[in-house]
Amino acid sequence: MTQKQNALKNWFGQLVDPNEKVFSKQWFKSYAYIFFGTFLFVLADVMFAMPYHLAPGGVYGLANVLTALTGTPLTIFLMAMEIPLLVIGSIILGPKFGVKTIVSIALGWIFTHFIETYWGYVPLIHIGEIFSDSSNLPTDAIMITNTSDYFLPDYLLNTLLAGLLYGIGIGMIFKSGATSGGSDIISMIINKYSGISLGTLVIIVDSCIALSTLLISPDLRLPAYSILLIVIEGKIIDIVVDGLKTYKTIFIVTDKYDEVRDAIINDLNRGGTCFKGVGMYKGSERDVIYTTVSRAEFVKLKSGIRSIDPNAFINVIDSSEILGRGFKALPK
Repeated sequence: MTQKQNALKNWFGQLVDPNEKVFSKQWFKSYAYIFFGTFLFVLADVMFAMPYHLAPGGVYGLANVLTALTGTPLTIFLMAMEIPLLVIGSIILGPKFGVKTIVSIALGWIFTHFIETYWGYVPLIHIGEIFSDSSNLPTDAIMITNTSDYFLPDYLLNTLLAGLLYGIGIGMIFKSGATSGGSDIISMIINKYSGISLGTLVIIVDSCIALSTLLISPDLRLPAYSILLIVIEGKIIDIVVDGLKTYKTIFIVTDKYDEVRDAIINDLNRGGTCFKGVGMYKGSERDVIYTTVSRAEFVKLKSGIRSIDPNAFINVIDSSEILGRGFKALPK
């Protein structure tokens, strides 16, 4: 086998998760997450965001704007943007997106085509009935794309439900080990050459896409509700991926190590690690306790430390996920 063939084999090998056996229980679980997550995500876009001309970031947001302006089906714009992005991203960044991301993107096209073909862009949320008579239209009425029908919008309720569905859907995709692709690839490429953090770039790219709704109408509610949708979506994604439980990682510097240690072990039934530290000001040796507790346990611990050593120094860090004994088991 030539060096070129070996390189190509290695490239394709990186597309597949080496820790996930094909047709195993975990494999089916991952692809179930991708299937249902992608469906919910597309449902939120075609039935909630698109009819209201909202653009909650990403390729789908930009496709919403272009479809509203031209009437061309969403699927056409999605394929026209995502195929080049995948090719360019793979060349510049390598095959880091994997088979799961490619499957998620392809399913997105299929679901989008199916819904827009058999349902259209009729909103699920609206005030009153959809009407065809264009005479005496209320000032807030929105025309349904590619029809002569109109509806009265309920922006807030629609945005809340859209953000919920987007967040659950994309959260499920992330839990499977895939990504939503799209504008994330643009952010990764810029990050590689600019040094700007990926989080900052995602915010910049998605905000620009949200502002592009002004091309449809000068109504400031469009970018405002698009950004609100992005915020709600992000919060729901965190809950789906990390769960509702939040943990506190705590560093405690105290002169009463034994008493604090006993409180952690006996009152909270938690463990921890102790190590020696040296104070910068006096150079004296101090005991430092490192432990992780739940939010509710931290309230009890803080009260206990206050009564044991009022002069203790406590540094608290929010931890989104803790794996290991006493917490969530390590994934197989």
